[in-house]
Amino acid sequence: MLITDDFLPVPVPESLSATYLVPTTGLPSVTARTAVRGLAGRLAEPVYGLARQMLDSPLMSVDTRPVGEFPELPPDLLTAFGATEAQLDRLAAATHLVVVQAEYRPGWPPAHEWAARAVAAAVAEAVGGDVVDVFGLQFLDPAAALRSLPDAEGRVRLVDWVLVPYSSDAEGLWFTTKGLRRFGLLELQTQGVPDHLTRAWGAVMTGAARRLLRDWTDGLAGDDVPAFVQLPVLATVTGHDIAVAYGNPEQHGATAPVLLRLELDPATDPDADSFLSLRPPAGHPGPAGRYFANACATLFSGIQPDVRYARSGDAMSRAVATARAGLEDIRSRFRDGQLPPQTQLVVKYGLPGDDGPEYVWAGVTTWDSADRIVGASASDANTDPTVRIGSPVVVEVSDIVDWALLGTSGVIEGGWTQAVLDAGQPPTP
Repeated sequence: MLITDDFLPVPVPESLSATYLVPTTGLPSVTARTAVRGLAGRLAEPVYGLARQMLDSPLMSVDTRPVGEFPELPPDLLTAFGATEAQLDRLAAATHLVVVQAEYRPGWPPAHEWAARAVAAAVAEAVGGDVVDVFGLQFLDPAAALRSLPDAEGRVRLVDWVLVPYSSDAEGLWFTTKGLRRFGLLELQTQGVPDHLTRAWGAVMTGAARRLLRDWTDGLAGDDVPAFVQLPVLATVTGHDIAVAYGNPEQHGATAPVLLRLELDPATDPDADSFLSLRPPAGHPGPAGRYFANACATLFSGIQPDVRYARSGDAMSRAVATARAGLEDIRSRFRDGQLPPQTQLVVKYGLPGDDGPEYVWAGVTTWDSADRIVGASASDANTDPTVRIGSPVVVEVSDIVDWALLGTSGVIEGGWTQAVLDAGQPPTP
């Protein structure tokens, strides 16, 4: 096996398995084969044919068991991964579980996952029940489970298969993926991410997972399963990787790529998982959190600071007035958790300078007071050396001149002053 400084050898498991459950009250009224036949014409190939073939092979088993014969699923973790009270109530009332299990070799396609999810969804649809993804500890309604399977062109959304949970500690946020092991790859992790990058870094992790999964499956393309796959130590992540992972390839994110260094972090506990850690490239000066913030700004076409000042009555003043008129509503949506998924709220405010105010952006972390925002700077200021990317800031609402919601493809709402600047309005004295 060739080992170089440019590649990291990652071990390949001998086989992979998938387990899905369908809780029922009483014995199911339909067999798995009958349920799958009901998907004819609705489920694209090769998944439909794959599900039928695996049902007739020793690679898949479908058993109906009394609930007590299967280990109890933890309600707290199910809730953490999105379970509703109604779903938990149906699980508690179930007397039996239809257990769908499949095994397959590592590689693409992941036949064990596709076939097992298709069969479980077919059964759940037939009996009017739920699908439980045991690996992800997630409830799926049958329609959502079927939508997650490849379309007629073989495309899937990685976000339907890989989650990115996070937690907080003294060093910042700790992100991990949960789902790459479905494909035989170790899960990713990043530590020390600034708090204001919650949504943005989750998207970066998803894009990185997509890129590395392609390298991984390319390394498994031969007839024989290798013992190791060589992954590049420097992983390149682009806006296109993120857009495709979220199922929006047309929003290809024509941004500069960013580099992340891949390191193997083996578990010291035999019962714990090993990780592939994403870190800044070797030799990067400064804290890792600043590199992560810069990477997000690059990938999401981060809004740059400006020192332009607008006279009353011009297009910039109208943009500021529009933004300020919407502050109360966006604060209410932010506090009520009504912002779209995978978005980050940022505000633009003025810093005093000798030549007029410098306008910089900050990511909003809390907005408890109607008069004051606590956040983290999204850019380095020219006029104030203490305002640096990732540094904590307190913003007076009276100083705000704009706000925006940033998504994986850039600004999706707001950003009125930026639109004026991008339209080419000349600076005013």
